[in-house]
Amino acid sequence: MPAQPQSGDGDGDFPLPAPRPSTAPEPPTTAPADAAARRDEAPAAEPLDQAPAAEPQAPARAAEPAGTDSPGVEPAGGTAVDGSEPAGTGPRAAEPVSGASGPAADGSGPTGPAPQDSAPAGTGTPEPAPSVVLTKGEPGDREAVPAQDPAPAPASAPQTQPLHTPDEYRTPPYGEPGPWAPAPPVQRPPTPAPPHPQGGPVPPVPPQPHPQGPAPWGQYDPWGVGGPALPAAPAKRSRKGLAVAGALVFALITGVIGGGIGAYVERNGGISTVELPQAAAEDTGRAPDSVAGIAASALPGVVTLHVKGGGSSGTGTGFVLDTRGHILTNNHVVDGARSSADISVTFSTGETARAKLVGKDTGYDLAVVQVTGVSGLKPLPLGNSDSVRVGDPVVAIGAPFDLSNTVTSGIISAKERPITAGGEKGDGSDISYVDALQTDAPINPGNSGGPLLDSKARVIGINSAIRAAGGSGGDGEGGGTSQPGSIGLGFAIPINQGKRVAEELIKTGKAAHPVIGVSLDMQYDGDGARVGEKGKDGTASVTPGGPAAEAGLRPGDVITKVDGQRVHNGEELIVKIRAHRPGDRLELTLSRDGKELTKTLTLGSSQGT
Repeated sequence: MPAQPQSGDGDGDFPLPAPRPSTAPEPPTTAPADAAARRDEAPAAEPLDQAPAAEPQAPARAAEPAGTDSPGVEPAGGTAVDGSEPAGTGPRAAEPVSGASGPAADGSGPTGPAPQDSAPAGTGTPEPAPSVVLTKGEPGDREAVPAQDPAPAPASAPQTQPLHTPDEYRTPPYGEPGPWAPAPPVQRPPTPAPPHPQGGPVPPVPPQPHPQGPAPWGQYDPWGVGGPALPAAPAKRSRKGLAVAGALVFALITGVIGGGIGAYVERNGGISTVELPQAAAEDTGRAPDSVAGIAASALPGVVTLHVKGGGSSGTGTGFVLDTRGHILTNNHVVDGARSSADISVTFSTGETARAKLVGKDTGYDLAVVQVTGVSGLKPLPLGNSDSVRVGDPVVAIGAPFDLSNTVTSGIISAKERPITAGGEKGDGSDISYVDALQTDAPINPGNSGGPLLDSKARVIGINSAIRAAGGSGGDGEGGGTSQPGSIGLGFAIPINQGKRVAEELIKTGKAAHPVIGVSLDMQYDGDGARVGEKGKDGTASVTPGGPAAEAGLRPGDVITKVDGQRVHNGEELIVKIRAHRPGDRLELTLSRDGKELTKTLTLGSSQGT
């Protein structure tokens, strides 16, 4: 492809002029050694801003003179392209740009490979080189080099023809610029638009302006067909900001996970499973004489009583006597009830029933109530309190402070402990006299009326009273003005006495009290029980025709023993007498005028209240 001529505005990569035909004769011999040295000198060229001298003409075939060493050498007698002297007298002619086929700078035809001048040996001093103006990249940036005015070549000068086709891509001589220039973008034909669904062509979409105005620098598209420059790529976010955001998210997730793990560890004692050694399941059965065995056997027959009436309410305990629904309890538990609607009975299974009052006795502090319409009643077996010995194990069941089915255990601490309870009325009509069994099994308010069991789960007593620390001397439950707890001093009515009273209450609603037929001086402070001088309301202190009168007792006698057991006051004498049945025979030891006498009598009977 022919090279485009360079304009005079300094554009291009150092274009070089085409060689002119040489007129100097070509010597038959090779160039001397100094000619080879001149090849490295700068070639002569025309100024870059000089236009071509004339129109290109057809090239003339040059004849090869005989005896030449290299092809393409101009014939002898011609003038050099750069106007220098013939070979041997001047420097080597300038080489053209490799592969250029355009017109030469002096108007000659197309140039071929650059000929080389051979100067004969022995020639004269060469002429100075012509002046050349070189550009250094930008218009106006030139460097002046001393040179001579080039001599124009005659129009009729013969021109040489290369022996072979010029190589458009051969490498230019060392140190000289190449013929290349930036290639224009590849122009591709536009792709035809698909036909419109209704037959017509799809109108082209007009270019949209950039939202922030025309971009000063567009992206280069080698396959584009022109148009506005593409918008610049959006700026990327700072990696530092992304790193900070990622660190915050990581810290948040770590905190949540750590908090969950901490809560789990706190609640479960650790991440790993903790399993402590434990005994395998065993038989739940217990020996019948153990506390557990006794409780399991007796609990179905124990009940809790709730009583309302007389402006007060209370809680106590009772136990089943028979399958007809009779329940034995203390008189002070049900004393406030006025009707059956005031008494509620709750069994160990949780079943509740109403109960009616069958009978009660203040002197013995015992009462019997009855429930009806209740099936599956389990009466407790009754033992013999006369067979009990001090130290025997016992179990107490009750509802202390309304905690039903409470089981406690202890031993028999003492027997025939004379106690009195009640006396709130002041006239002595509500005082109960008990020849009690003392136990250290914990008994508290609410245990009253509950059973005291022996090792065979048999009832040997009815829990009735406690001795409270700091009390006012009362022996009954709550003997003081407070509701004290247990201090290990509990008292139970012997079941032998309770059985007789219960039977009488069930039969008649009343209980008979054994009596000796005397009035005692309760103000006597000596040792023993003294018979008073006068009876109540001025009557005789010894009832005429009664057991004491028949035995020979007189007013002023001091009774010191009952059946050989010492008594210290009138209350103890009553307790000892009520521990027997009416009709029983008693042996009394008494002191009269300093003498000790023994009297035997048969107990009489009086109706209790």
